[in-house]
Amino acid sequence: MKRWSNLLFVHLIVLVGTVAMAGNILAAEDPFNYITPEKTKLRIESGEAVTLLDIQIEDEYARHHIRGSLATYAYPVKSDAQKAKLDRVIPNLSANTDPIVIICPRGGGGAKRTFEYLVSRGIQSKRMFILEKGQSGWPYPKLVANN
Repeated sequence: MKRWSNLLFVHLIVLVGTVAMAGNILAAEDPFNYITPEKTKLRIESGEAVTLLDIQIEDEYARHHIRGSLATYAYPVKSDAQKAKLDRVIPNLSANTDPIVIICPRGGGGAKRTFEYLVSRGIQSKRMFILEKGQSGWPYPKLVANN
């Protein structure tokens, strides 16, 4: 009988620990806001005020970028020189409260670093969105400019 109660106690501990861990995982929010290509396309086509902030390197931007995007050439936003490229557009971003869609090659680390850097420079996080899958995942060729 004691063996069964010990076994039950161990299972209870494991169950409580699992529930607690699941709660912590659910409570840990992703600090980044994401936007789908579909929603971005709707914003563009509806004429809604939105800043498309493109961080692709110059060659990639020249090959393909969403029409109307603001080129920064700041990717991968790791060095002080790359961050300085973002500093140049902060006055434009601060001049209004429009949503900002960050466009990087694939919607990953560069976009997240841009998001974090802009927050550190006073741009509100609730205004910023990372384009899911970045430029490489943009499925609307009619909205792409090729130089």
